[in-house]
Amino acid sequence: MPKRVRVSRKGRLKPMARTILYVLRLLIVGVGIGAIMGTVLSVLNPAKHINKTDSTNPQRIGQTQAQINQGLGGLNKFLFLSQEILPLKSSVENLLANNTKLTPGIFLVDLDNGNYVDFNAANSFPAASTIKMHILVAFFQDIDNGKIRLYEQLTMEKGLIVGGSGNMGLQKPGTKFTALEVATRMMTTSDNTATNMLIKRMGGIDVLNQRFRSWGLSITTINNLLPDLKGTNITSPKELGELMAMVSKGNLVTMRSRDRIMDIMRRNTRNNLLPAGLPKGATIAHKTGDIGSMLADAGLIDLPTGKRYLAVVMVQRPYNDPSAETLIKSVSRIACQQFSRVNKTWSNSNLTSVTSPSLTMGL
Repeated sequence: MPKRVRVSRKGRLKPMARTILYVLRLLIVGVGIGAIMGTVLSVLNPAKHINKTDSTNPQRIGQTQAQINQGLGGLNKFLFLSQEILPLKSSVENLLANNTKLTPGIFLVDLDNGNYVDFNAANSFPAASTIKMHILVAFFQDIDNGKIRLYEQLTMEKGLIVGGSGNMGLQKPGTKFTALEVATRMMTTSDNTATNMLIKRMGGIDVLNQRFRSWGLSITTINNLLPDLKGTNITSPKELGELMAMVSKGNLVTMRSRDRIMDIMRRNTRNNLLPAGLPKGATIAHKTGDIGSMLADAGLIDLPTGKRYLAVVMVQRPYNDPSAETLIKSVSRIACQQFSRVNKTWSNSNLTSVTSPSLTMGL
């Protein structure tokens, strides 16, 4: 008879062990595939893909910047706006009710908390000489970038000599001035010839308009050299305010150039508009604009109390109507009352034109 072969218990367990090993291998492979698929799905996640695309798409970036720059409700990292000051707005409305022949654009901002008042602030107005503020900032940008030197000699050419504000045009063609003197005269005496000299030195009208766009100013535009009596050069109260806010915070230019800009603007010789509504001890760095159809003043004001605020008032008017000047003074006065937390009405004895430092003050 054939010999009976005994199979040990150990031998009978081998198939079971192989089965368990096979299952474990399947589990390991499954985990690996799951990890790989998870990574792939994460990369292909539509939500993440859209966000990444939006952040690098130039068109998307342009739309975001446009949203930042438009409207008082937009986010602006240079000029934070919170809520309108209703008592001050009501007071301004009362002033405007008595001046129906005037079309004002008013922008007042408390720089400590972002509270503001707005009347047509985003609308375009003839810039007149307020455009010189933008040109001054562009000039100091070029100083910072080494494109212009403060004391380089600029030659007054015949084609740039014009009348109106300032007296540089009374000099003979070929007269030389330092770049700093030209920039200073453009602001302190609103010299039109000096303005035209700087526009040419910095590359011309188109170059400057491109610069304004790079700052986020979508309205401000130079269309003609000064004097622009027809009011073709334009800006808005809000963009004037934004520009002053950017400069005061040390943006666009270096801190040294910021200080020079503020110093030059504090030496404005025309102090019958916004400064006429301020108390003794207040200081204002500002620029006026005056053509027959429009009167304006835009300034950064520091009160004796330590309060700092922006005030921009632009008024379109019947030709040379004096009520525009009265309106700007009145807006300045009631704004000062609000920002000073003064409840009483200021008497005429409290109001004074801010004394400007000597034009010979060094920078």
